[in-house]
Amino acid sequence: MSYDADEAEIEASRAPLLDHLVELRQRLIICVVAIVVGFAVCFAFSEQIYRFLLHPFAMAAAMYAESRQGHSAGPFDLLFVLLGMKDAPTATGDLRLMFTAPLEFFFTKLKLAGFGAVVLTFPVLAWQVYAFVAPGLYKRERYAFLPFLIAAPILFLMGAALVYFLILPFVLWFSLSQQIMGAGIAVELLPKVSDYLTLVTTLLLAFGLCFQLPVVLTLLGLAGIVNSAMLWKGWRYAVFAVVVVAAIVTPPDPISQLMLATPIILLYFVSIGCVKLIELRRKKEDASAGTDIVAT
Repeated sequence: MSYDADEAEIEASRAPLLDHLVELRQRLIICVVAIVVGFAVCFAFSEQIYRFLLHPFAMAAAMYAESRQGHSAGPFDLLFVLLGMKDAPTATGDLRLMFTAPLEFFFTKLKLAGFGAVVLTFPVLAWQVYAFVAPGLYKRERYAFLPFLIAAPILFLMGAALVYFLILPFVLWFSLSQQIMGAGIAVELLPKVSDYLTLVTTLLLAFGLCFQLPVVLTLLGLAGIVNSAMLWKGWRYAVFAVVVVAAIVTPPDPISQLMLATPIILLYFVSIGCVKLIELRRKKEDASAGTDIVAT
């Protein structure tokens, strides 16, 4: 039977504790080396990466300046510019950010390099974790776990793209609209370089992690902790929780909150479908195993 073969395979992969510790040390070394290399690469290109993250802000500032001169412009126009569906403003001007401590921008680049290193080396880190625990899994569990190594970074990138092309334009436009110009008063947005990086990385992490909902719920379904009936029964509570989380992690404007809550709610219902598929496959496997036992 397949279960006997799985047990035999796991038994054959058993090793003394010292061997496991040696393997763990080797994989930790690989992870550290990968992060160090990724950090060095990201720090070498930290200025270019920061400029890339500043691009939505630069376009927002330029288009907002045009709107104050009587040109028709709004957050949706900014969205179309970032997506390449509309020409960028011609008179972009100079975008001004500031830092108030001598080493603030240097430490900002260090933080940016650290964040970029984790994102860049995630496939290596995830594979090392999987390779370490895989010998203790059944073959069918290894095959079931592999798709999540691909789905997790793809979903994170989807969340990051939503931030860059949708959320940031509305957040920045809302922030710029709070400025006061005229009548001898100037209340101008001059963000610090560290504050802007904190805003961007917070949004990227919030959306990227929230987009892991299908992965988390499907893994819980595989482990038998949740089932599709339970998830469907509690969808109202899930929607309420998603709205609360969206209100906490996004800036205080309803559009960005709606843009986070809507895809997460859709992903929740997609997760119910994934868990249901797992249950159907499990029933089919159990029925097949029962048939084999009767035939034996």
